[in-house]
Amino acid sequence: MSRIITGGEPMALFVADRVGSLEEAEHFNRFVAGAEVNFSIGMSRLGHQVTYISQLGIDPFGKYIEKFLQHNGIDTSNVTFASDYQTGMQWKQKVLEGDPEVFSARKNSAASHMGTEKISNFDWTGYDHIHLTGILPSLSSSCRDMVYELMNEARKKGVQISYDPNLRPGLWSDKQEMVQVINDLACLADIVLPGVNEGQLLTGRKDVHEIADYYHAKGVKTVVIKLGASGAFTSSEGVQFFTEGFPVEKVVDTVGAGDGFAVGVVSAILEGLPLKEAARRGAAIGALAVMSPGDNDGLPSREVLNTFMEKQISTLK
Repeated sequence: MSRIITGGEPMALFVADRVGSLEEAEHFNRFVAGAEVNFSIGMSRLGHQVTYISQLGIDPFGKYIEKFLQHNGIDTSNVTFASDYQTGMQWKQKVLEGDPEVFSARKNSAASHMGTEKISNFDWTGYDHIHLTGILPSLSSSCRDMVYELMNEARKKGVQISYDPNLRPGLWSDKQEMVQVINDLACLADIVLPGVNEGQLLTGRKDVHEIADYYHAKGVKTVVIKLGASGAFTSSEGVQFFTEGFPVEKVVDTVGAGDGFAVGVVSAILEGLPLKEAARRGAAIGALAVMSPGDNDGLPSREVLNTFMEKQISTLK
């Protein structure tokens, strides 16, 4: 299996145990959140080796997150601890449908103080792929510099890059700057995975074909646009197609579905599968993700994934 690098901000996540607004919630269940965490866990459960780059606070939540990552088979040798800053945290509303309310306490977090010095001695030997998102560069200018350095170095080393814009407008002081930086980074990648609304905001174009063409014109080989429950649109080297979404019995929590989709697409590509199968796997894992309460609880093992996909195929016959 492949060796993969990712980096981001893992956060302690507290999900209300009853439906209602966060201000009324009294009891919470603890999880670990973060787009790159979700990606790491998903890839690890499919048998790939993942190295995670991050910084946590020396506090109970930082230690909890480190153990959680290790328990999920993720290499934490590049996760460090800062004594002056705390681990980021999130609280999430429990809902029966739709997107939950999320409140974050991540300003001035340990992860936001990472910079290029964090990766100055990183050993790239043996890595096949790096996956990054637009969240890390939104945390601080030093994090932004680190992401540029990672992507430029990956290009020099011939390491394949996937990039999910994962827009967080609330973390940016200026929308125009957000669009410019996110697009600059996306155009350093081999595979770009925007949601359709993200693609429209970033490119100013409405049609998925035009969104894909925007990134192709800037050198991106493969663009896979997430369409939510409707599936996805893929464009790569002159080949374009739509992939239908998988039916979902009950939507429990939509957070993390896009990360699950990225897991499916990237894992399949790394395993040498055709793009149509990669997009289909992405849609399957995205569907599984929305049927579980935590951000990464629904990310499947290979056995669970294969069973789910085979069941759906037999149902359609």
